[in-house]
Amino acid sequence: MLDFSVRQQCHPAFTAINPKSTVPTLIRDDGTVLTEFGAIARWLSRIYPEADLLPHDAESEARAIELLDYVVGTVHMRGFSRLFFPASFGSSEEHCADILIAGGKIAAKGFEVINAGLAGRTYVTGRHSFADAALFYVEHWAQRVSLPLLGNCARHYATMLERPAVQRALAAR
Repeated sequence: MLDFSVRQQCHPAFTAINPKSTVPTLIRDDGTVLTEFGAIARWLSRIYPEADLLPHDAESEARAIELLDYVVGTVHMRGFSRLFFPASFGSSEEHCADILIAGGKIAAKGFEVINAGLAGRTYVTGRHSFADAALFYVEHWAQRVSLPLLGNCARHYATMLERPAVQRALAAR
């Protein structure tokens, strides 16, 4: 666990583990380090096949990766990063409000796109997969910043909150 308010991810103790200064970072049992949400999610899915997190067919796998990449690359990095760290996107205080507005618009547009893709489905691929974890974390952030979730995303978030593993993870924070 890192304290982002003091940019602990940039402190030498963490950069010695992950010089990218990014999360998530997983230190595996053999001491090797794995970074990036997509890589970690897919690795865990393969290492723990009993969790049944890998899509079962090529189309579902492609859709899961597509959603994961969109969540991480756009909703998170382009949207929420501006909401959480506006100073990283501008050199002066006067730009901060514009950066926050832009971040909110990017995240909201992302949820519009994702909401449409979830139509008629409880989970991203129709059954729970690693992609749902990616969507959940930005849905959770949306709740923290009072960004409203549209119907299908709100339903997905509520469904994920009912999962025992999600409840355990949230309780461990």
